[in-house]
Amino acid sequence: MITKLMRVTIVVRDEEEALNFYTEKLGFVQRADETFGPGVRWLTVAPRDQKHLEIVLQKPNPLLHGEAGAKELEERIGKGTAWVFGTDDCRKTYETLKARGVKFLSPPQEQHYGVQAIFEDLYGNQFVLVEPRP
Repeated sequence: MITKLMRVTIVVRDEEEALNFYTEKLGFVQRADETFGPGVRWLTVAPRDQKHLEIVLQKPNPLLHGEAGAKELEERIGKGTAWVFGTDDCRKTYETLKARGVKFLSPPQEQHYGVQAIFEDLYGNQFVLVEPRP
């Protein structure tokens, strides 16, 4: 039986560049950073208070994925599905992230379920920031 979601992967072009974006711009913390041979890195981040879910920042690697698999993954960069991040104050978080240089596709807007804004990472992956209604 499945009991929980543990990790999700974002395919990136450059792990160091992605790590800087997620930690410095979004304020996430690095959870793991291990190397397993030449060019094979296990790198995860998560929101500071998120204890049971990590985001794997994965660069396509022919040693790990094979030549064809790595090429296929490279073509998927920036084409992932939208994730939803929760916040207690969407407008304040929007202003903070925008001041850090995060690109927003839409500013905070009232929705029937709360307030939402949409931003993207440095590779074009889209994320929804939601302040749910009480």
